[in-house]
Amino acid sequence: MSVKITGVEKDSVAEDYGFEPGDSIVAIDGNDIMDVLDYRFYQNNDTLDITVLTKSGETVTVTVEKEEYEDLGLQFETYLMDKKRSCKNKCIFCFIDQMPKGLRESLYFKDDDSRLSFLFGNYITLTNITEHEIERIIRLHISPINISVHTTNPELRVKMMKNRFAGDALKIMYRLNDAGIKLNGQLVLCPGYNDGEELEKSLKDLCELENMQSVSAVPVGITKYRDGLEHLDPFDKQSAARVIDTIEKYGEICLKKYGQRRVYASDEFYITAGRDIPPVEFYEDFPQIENGVGMWSMMRDSALKRLDEIKEYEIKDRKVSIVTGMASLKLIDELSKKCEEKCRGLEVNVFGIKNNFFGERITVAGLITATDIIDQLKGKDLGCELLIPSAMLRSERDLFLDDISISELSKALGVKVSVSECNGIDFVNALLQKE
Repeated sequence: MSVKITGVEKDSVAEDYGFEPGDSIVAIDGNDIMDVLDYRFYQNNDTLDITVLTKSGETVTVTVEKEEYEDLGLQFETYLMDKKRSCKNKCIFCFIDQMPKGLRESLYFKDDDSRLSFLFGNYITLTNITEHEIERIIRLHISPINISVHTTNPELRVKMMKNRFAGDALKIMYRLNDAGIKLNGQLVLCPGYNDGEELEKSLKDLCELENMQSVSAVPVGITKYRDGLEHLDPFDKQSAARVIDTIEKYGEICLKKYGQRRVYASDEFYITAGRDIPPVEFYEDFPQIENGVGMWSMMRDSALKRLDEIKEYEIKDRKVSIVTGMASLKLIDELSKKCEEKCRGLEVNVFGIKNNFFGERITVAGLITATDIIDQLKGKDLGCELLIPSAMLRSERDLFLDDISISELSKALGVKVSVSECNGIDFVNALLQKE
């Protein structure tokens, strides 16, 4: 195996030593380089013996001296130096299978790549990992690894993921734990499948793993595009409350055993159950905030602290509007009113956008489309500015899920559109026009 160089950064170590596009890295200090993890780990020493297959077909060894941890400055065809691995499962709850046709192609890619788990925090099912990767994770002590567990019942995992190897793959999780690898787990809960007694079993098993540093439970997302897919029911007030009770029970068990809560229900469960979301102290260091665990609490707390720092003042006629998903409407409305109290002359209109694109059961802001915003706000008095949360945009911060740009949204509604980061400090600063 080798990885081909596609570019060499100007004034880099690699340029100084004569590396060229078209050359391939075969090994560093005798270690085969197969992808980005090998490359990033083995390039850190201050002296390297790099085996290179030149573009002319000659194999040479170049001894490189550099600062420890200094990057060589090489570029490759893809970030991974390899193709992303797609998911081989057909999970009954897969959100991508519930998306309409016609969206941009990248939205339909299901990744299940252990390298992305370490590099970007993606969750993997362990059904698509090679023995080489398992041994490398253990040998290099790559941590943490984020795992889509869903259930620790092997037979049920096979049923839910529709992959006959899904049950056996759980053994890898126990193997990594025994090797001292830090793990994070996720449970996508589906009523009648992996909740109730099955959730009790899964949490009991996971809480016994010393290196399972956090576990989140999130409700299945159900869109209106489920024709031909297995029937799933959404959580209601009672079933969501039962999940919370079970989760908090095992959180207390972990708190006594490890001094950390470790097990959390996502904010959606509390909202569905009509229960108050716990305070920030409950979430410790927010280990699963990327799964919607404690986002509400963190945003509220940081917004209120920011407001406490600002003295009351008055401005002349500032009217702005905000859009959000229905799940966070109550919070955004509360914080907006507190901003109005702090700044006389400020008027904030908050619009909860119903998700007609995916269906009204989808209530998070990150899945709102520009089409729904336009349909529901066109003709309304939005004031001088419309604030949208950054979660509604792709990572490049330019397009909504339906490929409509910010400028197109602005033109359609006849108002300036600004983007606010999804945290309380930026939210307050944007409303009050503070730096």
